[in-house]
Amino acid sequence: MNIMTRLQSCLSLTLAALALCASPGARAAADTADTQLIQQGKYLATAGDCMACHTAHGGRPFAGGLAVATPLGDIFSTNITPSKTAGIGNYTLEQFTRALRQGVRADGKHLYPAMPYTSYARVSDADIQAMYAYFMHGVEPVDTPAPKTALPFPFDIRLAMAGWNLLFLDDTPYTPQPDKGELWNRGAYLAQGLAHCSACHTPRNTFMAEDLSRRLGGAYIGPWYAPNITSDPNSGIGGWSDQDIIDYLRTGHTGKAQASGPMMEAIDFSLRHLRPDDLKAIAVYLKSVPAVHDAADTKPVFAWGGPSDQLNTVRGQPWPSDPGQMTGAQLYDAHCASCHQAQAQGSFEGGLPALFHNTATGRMQTNNLVLTILDGVHLPAQGDGVIMPGFRNAMNDAQVTTLSNYLIQAYGNPAGKVTVEQVADLRSGAAAGPDSGARLVLAARIGMGVAGLIILLILYLVFRPRRRQA
Repeated sequence: MNIMTRLQSCLSLTLAALALCASPGARAAADTADTQLIQQGKYLATAGDCMACHTAHGGRPFAGGLAVATPLGDIFSTNITPSKTAGIGNYTLEQFTRALRQGVRADGKHLYPAMPYTSYARVSDADIQAMYAYFMHGVEPVDTPAPKTALPFPFDIRLAMAGWNLLFLDDTPYTPQPDKGELWNRGAYLAQGLAHCSACHTPRNTFMAEDLSRRLGGAYIGPWYAPNITSDPNSGIGGWSDQDIIDYLRTGHTGKAQASGPMMEAIDFSLRHLRPDDLKAIAVYLKSVPAVHDAADTKPVFAWGGPSDQLNTVRGQPWPSDPGQMTGAQLYDAHCASCHQAQAQGSFEGGLPALFHNTATGRMQTNNLVLTILDGVHLPAQGDGVIMPGFRNAMNDAQVTTLSNYLIQAYGNPAGKVTVEQVADLRSGAAAGPDSGARLVLAARIGMGVAGLIILLILYLVFRPRRRQA
């Protein structure tokens, strides 16, 4: 062994000894830092509601496979576990960031905006790094690939999304507004970014991009209506207190409204887990959102109706031989009164809501009322616990229509209306209502078709000079 080799060997042994001496504290500090980063990432991923979309019903967490219905066909959520064969285990931090902010996968292909990257683009670098640590080290890998999305031509051309992003994507992270307080800025950061409120509550234009002139002004998301949550006192939540909003986001109900459908999923998987200060921040921000007003809303949605007992008109009277001919009061007595009481005042301890002064019966968009009667209210993240049972199998379309209109007329906004055709469409899973239905689907297909052609034309004009130069 020559002198140089001996010196190198001694140096290696010395460094190893020093590492052994220093390693317990250093490793403990590093482990603590890593654990804190992973826990922070878990909290942020929960705020982003990643679990709800990337976990199929009955499937393993984050393994994808949930079908997101759109007018163009089903879009399947992807596997975002750290699996190196089926998930995102090979993603670098830069690739993970690009997916969140620009909707581009590691292989360069574009995601559809069913994944709300237009909102996630607002997330800070530090928070994205924490989420990356969580998904890479805090999530169990699942090596089962999710089903592939197969939209019809031309929407299956993912490259067209590059043109869509060029027109509609702002991938600039959130910048605090210096004239606002820290609490407001935190609420704006969460609501605009991870909580992606605008993705559901803002109507879409012909190109299926958010209509920012009516930000948070209410929109149909499939058959469900995501209501106006601007500061307007009649159409929105301007008449709600901060505590009303906090209670709703934490529990799914307040004295004015109850969550159901996708909103209950968002609360169950995500919002109820947020810290009280973050819920307060979101409430403060939402109360400041510029009002979007619908002229038809002459008073707050939750202010309609009052207690009314019509059961004495039907009790003791024979029911019709044809169940389809039952009156609204008879159907209410048979299916609703045992929980919501004779005057629709709700349960004595307040666990079940009154049906008057309630947004479910006070809103002219009646899809949510019908869907709640059909399918009830569930807690999917808690083993699919049932808050309210559904009556899909207990009542036919005519009965659901009769009961819905009875509830609206007796306890809500009499301008609301439910039709048998609407109930049939909603039962079948189709969109229904005055602002949706077959005509809306057709219009969306035509609009997206035109948009697709325009985007392809833009891409052609952008790339043609490069090909000529080549």
